[in-house]
Amino acid sequence: MHPPETLAILALALGIEAAAGYPDALYRALGHPVTWIGRLIAALDRGLNRGSERRRRRAGVLALALLLAAVAAPALGATWLAGLMSPTLGPLPATLLLALLCASLPAQRSLHDHVAAVEAALRSGGLESGRRAVAMIVGRDPETLDEAAVCRAAIESLAENFSDGIVAPAFWIGAFGLPGGALYKAINTADSMIGHRTPRHAAFGWAAARLDDGVNVPAARLAGLLIAGAAAMRGADARGALRAMARDARHHRSPNAGWPEAAMAGALGLRLAGPRVYGGVTVPDAHMGDGRAEAGPDDIARALGLYRAACLLQGGLVLGLLALAMLAA
Repeated sequence: MHPPETLAILALALGIEAAAGYPDALYRALGHPVTWIGRLIAALDRGLNRGSERRRRRAGVLALALLLAAVAAPALGATWLAGLMSPTLGPLPATLLLALLCASLPAQRSLHDHVAAVEAALRSGGLESGRRAVAMIVGRDPETLDEAAVCRAAIESLAENFSDGIVAPAFWIGAFGLPGGALYKAINTADSMIGHRTPRHAAFGWAAARLDDGVNVPAARLAGLLIAGAAAMRGADARGALRAMARDARHHRSPNAGWPEAAMAGALGLRLAGPRVYGGVTVPDAHMGDGRAEAGPDDIARALGLYRAACLLQGGLVLGLLALAMLAA
């Protein structure tokens, strides 16, 4: 399956997910693809992650290969089934089926709701309430955060997850349909679970972390550009976003997260990232942007406005590419 079919699936999937999210009733009944993938990763971790560092690294490569095979099989099967439907039912039902499946992969609505919950908690319940809300979306120690740090953490999470939670799955769905999006989600989930440099996962999660870095390269740069474009749409500092990306993104400890974080920092006139505390350990990092560090709930609201505009801009880009692909077909 190739464009324009994959782009049509992506356009429908983004629209469905933005309108409905992932319904709670469906989650309670069936779970979510990420939870299914997570259970498999946890089982592979328990079963294979043992022995010397060399053995753990090899086992991590094997675990990643098994994970990708397990995810690719049903995704390819669903795509094959949709192909069988087309001659009898026409292309629309097949496209809609794959779009419904793909709609579970990006997280436009849930990311917005989780970050908006931090803003609401700070406004209604103060710092302690804000700390509890931000702990749902970041891994750093919430008790070390003052109000400005809570706000910065929420904005950083919004920017980074716009890249790997929305733009990246959309990119791979647009390129390769459901299999591309599902495989990306498996890689990204593996990185979030075993890709950290902890004593247990430094070797076993090496392959997952390196592959995740690679597959996020195009989406991270595109996400930064979308945020800059959203800044131009919303009257924020688009030039500042581009300037911060060019100057700061490559200095982030992640090869990818710096691009959307720097763009968001420059667009809002903030200074994001920098040293952070995880599990009682301070992790050094470069600052993104050269603005003020004193962020507040209003800055979260401004960031959410940019996020919504960037999602709309991404949708418009997909529709434009779809039109071009149809003209060229």
